[in-house]
Amino acid sequence: MQPHFDIPARQILWTLTFAAQLVLLVVLIGRDRARRYPWFTAGIVIIALQLMAEVLLANRMAILPFQEILLSLADLGAMIALLVVVEVARKAFAGASRSLWIVNTVGLLVVAGFGVTFWGPLPAAKDLALDTLLGKLHLMQLVALKGNMLVSLLTVELGLLVVIFGRHYKSGWRSHTQMISIGLSTAALAWLATQAMVQSIVKTAHPQNRTDYEHVLDLISRLLNANKVVYFAVLVWWIAWLWFDEPGVAVVDQAPAETTDTPTQQE
Repeated sequence: MQPHFDIPARQILWTLTFAAQLVLLVVLIGRDRARRYPWFTAGIVIIALQLMAEVLLANRMAILPFQEILLSLADLGAMIALLVVVEVARKAFAGASRSLWIVNTVGLLVVAGFGVTFWGPLPAAKDLALDTLLGKLHLMQLVALKGNMLVSLLTVELGLLVVIFGRHYKSGWRSHTQMISIGLSTAALAWLATQAMVQSIVKTAHPQNRTDYEHVLDLISRLLNANKVVYFAVLVWWIAWLWFDEPGVAVVDQAPAETTDTPTQQE
């Protein structure tokens, strides 16, 4: 008789994702990538902490303090993710003129700002009252949601610029900066698509009974799991590319040694 393990897909994805994040952190630190991409490394750490909090604190503390911790990590993660976008942009377009930086930054912010403003309904002002704990939690949730949406839109826009124009600066194909940018853009696109589909389901679905309601929840759960699968694939992408050196790095590192050995051989 074969043993049967009824392990939910959510638990499997959590385990794989958390393990992949730990491996990525080992690669970032062990291969000295964390020094070059400190905010990217910090972003991976924050996401790992969020995953740990979801499992270690769930059902072990009251719901309101639990939500407060998760939303605090989510707000901090959104701020760090914005710094990651700035970090990747600076690495990708080092040497660009100041005027080009200003024009592109304003353009990206305008497009992303319109998307954040008109995407999704805004909560009522009474729900964001700061004199109550629930109001503070709603505000923190709004900041996390809109912050992640802004970062995701900026990430996709930056990813397109890096892929199209990166080779003219310092982020050509197979460079770590471009590989990080492609991974970030892929994860951002998946997250935006998931949010759009979930909002569409919530608006259009009108369950008439418990069976219909459970079907809607199951569909949303499948979409969220699909988004997690994409993120796991992105983690594997980063692990693979960041493990290897960028093209030409090994040749440059070996050049001084060859130059130093030449006089000795002549003697």
